[in-house]
Amino acid sequence: MNDLIERASAKKNQRARPSNDLKYTPLEHIKIPRPVDRLAYISAACSNKRVLDLGALDETAFVQKSGNGTWLHEQIAKVADSVLGLDSSATIPENGFVTAPNARIMKGSVLNAKNLLADINFRPDIVVAGELIEHLDNPLTFLRTLRNIPQLNGAILLLSTPNATAIHNCLIALASRESTHADHLCILSFKTLSTLLVRAGYHDWEIIPYYADFAEMKQRHRGVRKKLIMSGQAAINLIERNFPLLSFGLLVSATI
Repeated sequence: MNDLIERASAKKNQRARPSNDLKYTPLEHIKIPRPVDRLAYISAACSNKRVLDLGALDETAFVQKSGNGTWLHEQIAKVADSVLGLDSSATIPENGFVTAPNARIMKGSVLNAKNLLADINFRPDIVVAGELIEHLDNPLTFLRTLRNIPQLNGAILLLSTPNATAIHNCLIALASRESTHADHLCILSFKTLSTLLVRAGYHDWEIIPYYADFAEMKQRHRGVRKKLIMSGQAAINLIERNFPLLSFGLLVSATI
C-alpha cells in the first residue's frame, strides 16, 4: 500500500513539474524552440475556432494598429469562426461594439469572464491573452481564475508577453537604459512563466519565443529612418533565431 501511495505521489509531482523539466539550478540548460511570428502563430491557431480574446482592444496602440495588419484581434477575426473580445477600457461603450461580421468586443474585467460567458452561452475553443498579463495586478490570480471557469475547461490558452531577457533590453542596458511601457507592472522570463503555470495548476503547456517586430516604429517613420529600423529589426531577428532565449517575447500554449 505504501508503495502505491509513493508511486501515485511521484506521478502527481511529475505532472506538476515546470515546462521543459526545469530544475531551477542557476546555470541549467533550457530547451527552447526557435522563435515564431506572434501574430501569424496565434492567428493560425485560431483558424475556424470560437475565440475568447481577453484584453482585446490593445488601447495603447489600437488606433495606430487598426487596418495595418498589426492589431491581433483584427487578425484573429479574419480567420476565426467567431471572436468575443473582453476589455475594461473606458473607451468601449457599455454595450460593446462590433469589430467584424464575426467579432465584437464587450466591456468588462477579464477576471469576470465567467459571468459574461454564462450570460451569452459562449464556449470558446481558444482563449487569447495577447500582451495582457504584464498589465495585471496579479498574474497568478488571473491564471487561476481561467481554470475555475467551466466554459473554458479543455480550451487552449494562448498567452503572449514580453521577455525579461530580450536582446534589445540587454543591449540598451549597457548604456544605462531600459525600454518598458509605463503600463507594465511586471516582466516575465521563461522560468517565471513556468512557475506561474505550475502554481496556477496547469499541467500541459509549451513556452515558445517570438520575434521582435517594431511595427509601430516602422509605421511612424518613412525613408531612411524606416530603413534603419528595418535593418535593426533584421539584425535582432537573426540574433533571436540563433539565441532563442534572447527573443523579444514569450508565447504560452496551455490546456486550461
